[in-house]
Amino acid sequence: MGSDSTTKWIDTTIGGVVDIFDYKRIPLSGNERKQRQGPYPYYGASGIIDYIDDFIFDGRHLLIAEDGENLNSRKLPVAFFAQRKFWVNNHAHIVRAKNGVADDHFLFAWFAQANISGYITGAAQPKLSQANLKRIELRLPPLPTQRKIASILSAYDDLIENNLRRIKILEEMAQALYREWFVKFRFPGHEKVRMVDSPLGKIPEGWEVSLMKDVVEVIDCLHSKKPEASEEGVGILIQLFNVVDGGKLDFSRKYMISENDYVKWTSRIEVSEGDCVITNVGRIAAVAQMPTGVKAALGRNMTGVRPIAGKLTPTYLIEYLLSPHMEDEVRRKKDAGAIMDSLNVRGIYLLSVPIPCGTLMHDFEAIARPIRRRVELLVEQNYNLRQTRNLLLPKLISGELDVSDLDIYIPEEAA
Repeated sequence: MGSDSTTKWIDTTIGGVVDIFDYKRIPLSGNERKQRQGPYPYYGASGIIDYIDDFIFDGRHLLIAEDGENLNSRKLPVAFFAQRKFWVNNHAHIVRAKNGVADDHFLFAWFAQANISGYITGAAQPKLSQANLKRIELRLPPLPTQRKIASILSAYDDLIENNLRRIKILEEMAQALYREWFVKFRFPGHEKVRMVDSPLGKIPEGWEVSLMKDVVEVIDCLHSKKPEASEEGVGILIQLFNVVDGGKLDFSRKYMISENDYVKWTSRIEVSEGDCVITNVGRIAAVAQMPTGVKAALGRNMTGVRPIAGKLTPTYLIEYLLSPHMEDEVRRKKDAGAIMDSLNVRGIYLLSVPIPCGTLMHDFEAIARPIRRRVELLVEQNYNLRQTRNLLLPKLISGELDVSDLDIYIPEEAA
């Protein structure tokens, strides 16, 4: 960092750079919120927890968690933005950067990397009081530099958010096509096919209903003690937290294990491209498909499902597992007592799968596989963007990377 910019950085406190609006907060009980359902977000310590019929705040504010386990674990951001009209309970501080002193987006980024553990009290119930919030020390660059730093980091956030929107659209496209062809039975040429009875209700003539055990390999995880994580690990042991919405695996957190443990935990199956993972407990029947170029071991409380060549295609499998067919099957089996509070290998064996005749499944694969592959690439791109952003974040916030002389466009709203 240049000497000129160094002299302009100041040592200050959060209390000296923000206005605090906690006095406006009004907590509502669950029963009160139930009687007041509406369109306005109701925020707690870590984000939106309900929607109600009125608002207290209007416009962008920075919310900072006041209490809760997340203050220590940092599984979620401790500071986050609330926009437009909203309500806040008494578990989050509401602040805005002082005009002409600080930038909200810079402060948001600062909290993302700051160690504030010294200001948190309470072991059983961690708390960041307003008094301690005000006492938090930080080194603040000049306002133009704050805005440049915020602009750089926001560019990464915008790219990530744009990719997330694209992922959602692509996932909806693939699932909509599956539902159109294989749930509503409006596939090409359906007008000429009559419907017949089956264990799943009416299906097109020529289709079959197979049990999962006849069209896929179902491989249980090991039921051994979970191996220790290893910083020098050679392989990934999939954890329940890796299984996320939309049939995806999020490997931004990798549980790496040693070579000996990896050999042991892949003795039944090493899941790879096209294989699916189904969770057995907790979020019962949460599913995900292994992306291209990744191999891993199955962690505890999950089952591997591998399509049998010639019986089922990979994209048909994952879209079936994400479809109403799967939801209905799990519900039906639970009602019948075949599946209780967990979905084990025996339960998966008994799931019924509609199998279309002719080339329809392969026609679907030809359309839907490129869509799923695009999702995988965008997920990978977002992982790389987050990694780069996280590397830059502390260097920018500390001033190690000097941006004072950079010619960066700052949006009018930010300025």
